[in-house]
Amino acid sequence: MAVKVVRYIHAGEPHWGVVHDRRIAPLRCDGASTADFVTKGLEAAWCSTPGEATLALDGVTLLPPVTPDRQFCCQGINYASHVRESGMDPAKIGFNTLFTKAPSCLAAADADVVRPGHVRLLDYEIELGLVVRKPLTGALRVGPEQLHEFLAGVTIVNDISARDVQLPQAQFYKGKSYRSFGPVGPFLVLLNAEEWARWPELRMRLHVNGQPRQDTYCGDMIFKPHQTLTEFSALHDLHPGDLIATGTQRAAQPGPRASLRCGCFAMCCPSVQSGNASSRRAARTPPTCSRATS
Repeated sequence: MAVKVVRYIHAGEPHWGVVHDRRIAPLRCDGASTADFVTKGLEAAWCSTPGEATLALDGVTLLPPVTPDRQFCCQGINYASHVRESGMDPAKIGFNTLFTKAPSCLAAADADVVRPGHVRLLDYEIELGLVVRKPLTGALRVGPEQLHEFLAGVTIVNDISARDVQLPQAQFYKGKSYRSFGPVGPFLVLLNAEEWARWPELRMRLHVNGQPRQDTYCGDMIFKPHQTLTEFSALHDLHPGDLIATGTQRAAQPGPRASLRCGCFAMCCPSVQSGNASSRRAARTPPTCSRATS
């Protein structure tokens, strides 16, 4: 069964904990980084019980589950529906588009998105985030049945972009790396081997001011997680706690997505649709929220 992990502030200090219903079971995890948690705290998280949940979830300040000392890697043009929406043929996407965002853009799921004064066109995209478990420091082939060996869990990424910087300057990194442009979380959801096998069933939905903007299953990815890990291993070292944002989906409604204005409130709400159409279980991740502010 998947485990929900949070990083939070309590009594002025950052901590890790496991969420049981609306309460947190604190973990005794040395070190503040996501790397420390992934290398030292996973077993304790899996063993956590509701009886150890002593803190109210609503009584703490939640932090992004990925710390800024980790790498923030990304994929682009990776959902067939998004490719079609852009007027292209998914069958003709012959390579995996890889880039990075500055880790300094990482922010809490409900943090304000701060618009630089020169930016006029803010955009938003819901993405599935993969958190690395095992170092990849040399070329190897990762099979689809090995995801639980190399990945600790999933989280939600709200990929904020300054399109009027990214597109005319042809710079993904610059247009997507302003501080606060990477809201993540609030949960890191740990998955076992059986649950990793069901990742295509994850359904991501994003709403802006209550209106649906994106709604697609992760199985729509063109380059799957095991393929991306394999490709990264040949060209870029990955370490425990690093984040990979796996690309975005099409808009839920025809026409372009409305850009964020100051005061807009974006909510990203993922869920998992089981094989039984009458049975839906939450992806154990609550809405990711971001406001655009001047």
